[in-house]
Amino acid sequence: MNFLHEAVGALFKMFVGDAWLAVGIVAVVSLTGLLTKSGALSPLFAGAVLFLCCIAVLVASVVLSGRRIRAR
Repeated sequence: MNFLHEAVGALFKMFVGDAWLAVGIVAVVSLTGLLTKSGALSPLFAGAVLFLCCIAVLVASVVLSGRRIRAR
């Protein structure tokens, strides 16, 4: 039970630590899922979109964090 509590706590800290990153990834996954479900994207192309957009969100998060730290 202690392991489960620690795992849930670690996941919570991960999402709270960088809220913009979490929101960006959830938005990318949601939009890609909706577009794939509606038939606007093929599943193969959706995988490429997910990969590229998640990398873009990650890079943007790192750049913004770097700017915040540099401004201090």
